[in-house]
Amino acid sequence: MALIEKDKAPQGATTRNFGQVIPSGMNARWQAYGRESLAIYKEIHTKIDLTVRSQGTVYLASDEEEMQLIEELQLINTSRDYTSISFSKQTCLEKYPGLRSDYIKGGLFFPEELTVEPKTMIYRLLEFMVREMGLNYCPSTTVIACENNGSIVTTVTACGQKLKCSKAIICTGSEFKTMYPAIFAGSNMEIYKLQMMQTKPQAMSYQLPGSILTGGSIRRYEAFQECPSYASIKSKERQDSLEKKWGIHILFKQAMDGSVILGDSHQYANAENSDALGFELNMEIDQFMLQKAKAIIALPTYDIAYRWYGTYAQCKDGELFEATIDENIHIVTGIGGKGMTGSPSFAKENILKLFNL
Repeated sequence: MALIEKDKAPQGATTRNFGQVIPSGMNARWQAYGRESLAIYKEIHTKIDLTVRSQGTVYLASDEEEMQLIEELQLINTSRDYTSISFSKQTCLEKYPGLRSDYIKGGLFFPEELTVEPKTMIYRLLEFMVREMGLNYCPSTTVIACENNGSIVTTVTACGQKLKCSKAIICTGSEFKTMYPAIFAGSNMEIYKLQMMQTKPQAMSYQLPGSILTGGSIRRYEAFQECPSYASIKSKERQDSLEKKWGIHILFKQAMDGSVILGDSHQYANAENSDALGFELNMEIDQFMLQKAKAIIALPTYDIAYRWYGTYAQCKDGELFEATIDENIHIVTGIGGKGMTGSPSFAKENILKLFNL
């Protein structure tokens, strides 16, 4: 088994995210993948430190409409035997220091959910798989062609090296130009660009546990789209707001060094026009996100240490993009923002299927 990585180390969406493992935010199908993924993360964590922290996820409602949605989501999750706990306003204020009293109405807490440090986690996982599972890891290797010759697939690298295997699974993320560009251009794929930032470490005494999702997340995440009141509530929203223009909802997650990651925004382009998103960080977006974040939680410091963006590929219908070429070449990509939560379980299922195991 070999894993071929075009960069020296993973640096795409796998590392440019919050590190939140939150099945609660997903629809019924993907929540099932996410719940199994929780168990996978925990199992691996018993063998190697994956930076897993079991601190749960909270959705913070800022008004009566958002309260209605979290109450409906709790009923849905009760029917699926997935634990969630209603938090009063006072409980939220006590559990999440700095949370503004004039923002919070109540919350919904999912105690089983996890956080990880994405950049650290993936490197430790790769090291473990090489050392303990015999993975042949090939970094800094760009594949430019894949050909099926009977029972053998030959992959050709940019350096002219030819690697042979029985099956090839192509997971390109948001890179659509190197391999099969015509297939991607004819798909319903799109790219979205997220801006995120990270504060300097907070005071040593400051602890913000777990994943913190706010009213904008309640109004955005696909799990809430299953709620009976969702369509009616969404229809009342202003369509000319900056939140709509830039696809902003505010999330917080404290990293292990005490800093706080916050964001994020969403700007979209079709797969064949991904360059339209540009390489710039829009400071107006960042300043607006900071303004919104400060109105929710008064962190000890909002001094920013890092700003970055990530690009994620997804299908417009919310599913993945999958295609089989010449029987033994399989494209699987476009998981969007579901990767950190759903990919361990989905990858397990897909590998078993593709290899007839």
